[in-house]
Amino acid sequence: MSDSPARILLADDHALVRRGVRLILDAEPDLSVVAEADDGAEAVARAREHRPDLAVLDIAMPRLTGLQAARELSRTCPGTRILILTMYDNEQYLFEALGAGASGYVLKSVADRDLVEACRATMRGEAFLYPGAVGALIRDHLARAREGGAGPSRALTDREEEILKLVAEGHTSQQIADLLVISPKTVERHRANVLQKLGLKDRLELTRYAVRVGLIEP
Repeated sequence: MSDSPARILLADDHALVRRGVRLILDAEPDLSVVAEADDGAEAVARAREHRPDLAVLDIAMPRLTGLQAARELSRTCPGTRILILTMYDNEQYLFEALGAGASGYVLKSVADRDLVEACRATMRGEAFLYPGAVGALIRDHLARAREGGAGPSRALTDREEEILKLVAEGHTSQQIADLLVISPKTVERHRANVLQKLGLKDRLELTRYAVRVGLIEP
């Protein structure tokens, strides 16, 4: 293992949270925060720029969620390990985080106790899960073993989920097209697919769904 500190990207849309987490991490000689981001899209851009050893991502962030950013980082920055730091003690998010390529899942409520060890475990190539998460994984494994199959696949593609989030945040089709560098017609087609897949009628129902599944905050 290198003697130089692990280089960390920290992404959270609350500046006070980032400041507190940075104080915890920078106090350790083997950990160093080299970049910060306040949304998921910026986190991806910063990771491409700085190539950190580890990205610590919140889940509920604007533009891209931490889960969406984790999937993108897994594809584009495979050398960067990923750790989710969140307020959500939620099995769905846990499974999605692991599926997105995260090596660990830490609750903000115990970050002062668990975060440093989680970073070190992740840098050693080990998984880090809080105790309740281990129980969730065991229950899921046993349930799937009883049913004799894998869990359900995700309903939406990455791009559909990305457009759903932006629609729910109030962006127009043209604004989404500009953000994603695609045509407004492509945006409308994806939006129609999302409505059909989810059985929803309009933007209001899309927004309620996005809040319910944690893509945006209420």
